[in-house]
Amino acid sequence: MSISMMKFLNQTLCLSLVLSISMTTLSFAQTCSKYKFSSNNVFASCNDLPFLDSFLHYTYDSSTGTLHIAYRHTKLTSGKWVAWAVNPTSTGMVGAQAIVAYPQSDGTVRVYTSPIRSYQTSLQEGDLSFNVSGLSATYENNEMVVLASLSLPQVGGTINTVWQDGSMSGNSPLPHPTSGNNVRSVSTLNVVSGVSAAAGGAGGSSKLRKRNIHGILNGVSWGIMMPVGAIIARYLRVAKSANPAWFYIHVFCQASAYIIGVAGWATGLKLGGDSPGITYSTHRSIGIALFSLATVQVFAMFLRPKPEHKHRLYWNIYHHSIGYTLIILGVVNVFKGLDILNPKKQWKNAYTGIIVALAIVAALLEPFTWYVVIKRRKLEESAKSVPHGASNGTRSQYA
Repeated sequence: MSISMMKFLNQTLCLSLVLSISMTTLSFAQTCSKYKFSSNNVFASCNDLPFLDSFLHYTYDSSTGTLHIAYRHTKLTSGKWVAWAVNPTSTGMVGAQAIVAYPQSDGTVRVYTSPIRSYQTSLQEGDLSFNVSGLSATYENNEMVVLASLSLPQVGGTINTVWQDGSMSGNSPLPHPTSGNNVRSVSTLNVVSGVSAAAGGAGGSSKLRKRNIHGILNGVSWGIMMPVGAIIARYLRVAKSANPAWFYIHVFCQASAYIIGVAGWATGLKLGGDSPGITYSTHRSIGIALFSLATVQVFAMFLRPKPEHKHRLYWNIYHHSIGYTLIILGVVNVFKGLDILNPKKQWKNAYTGIIVALAIVAALLEPFTWYVVIKRRKLEESAKSVPHGASNGTRSQYA
């Protein structure tokens, strides 16, 4: 019975890990090349922007340094603003020279220029560092189209671009979300060759890579390895054939999870320091609590009393309470992190599937474990209550 339980547990855990490794994402790219403008505008080039359902059509006149653009933002609900910008000084938000547009309650569209000087911008109207002409915008069928001509004689063929969207409060733009695709919508564009790439290279921006590394490290450590280590300790220990192997596997899982988790926590601190003005208070607070409790848990292992010690019961209560708290906080914070990163839906579905699979394993093994433990205790009590001689006599009587 114990061997069957071990086989079932191993097979289920392996299935969960295979699910997490084999889950892949699929993206269905839209194309801008066949789009026709109602105003019969024609542009030499266009790019399908990788985030926020946006497209950029443009023609660059190198003789005059003029960039004629049409920025399209699709799937846009009412009560939202959009912006497209050129940043002459860096690849980020601060310093961007933006064109902002939003539909008004009377059915018209307001479009204007706004220089971005800080992360706390309210997108106030102002002149840009270069001349803009032919500025107009239309909003129809949940699609905003912004037209403009930019005088960029000093670009040298390559520009840094930023695009955004956000909600409105009346006729006042509210800050855009600071997570997911809204922090990825940055790229460089060679207006001569037409090549567009995420800022920082084809692999994405340095900050985005750090975010992804942070998410993977913490998802694997706090979100998967910690629960798996707890399941191993709780359900394998009842199998006598698994002793003491379960203990070393449990320690290896939890120690590895702690080391990886600390690395993920450190990258989170670095990201926070590199992102002034962007704060995720709940996610950060839970992360600090995880690190603190896990550190106390690790050092408590050096103070673990022997099984027969009179204080071992209290240590067990402490160890289990902290351990289950860590698992709950870890899973919650992984989902918080997924909401912040906002990756493809398949990644969240994959992690949800892993947690559900582990929960099913625990739900199935919990009553079975209690059955084994209770039966074993009854046999031990029965053996103690029967005198040694009577036990021998009984066995010989029914031999």
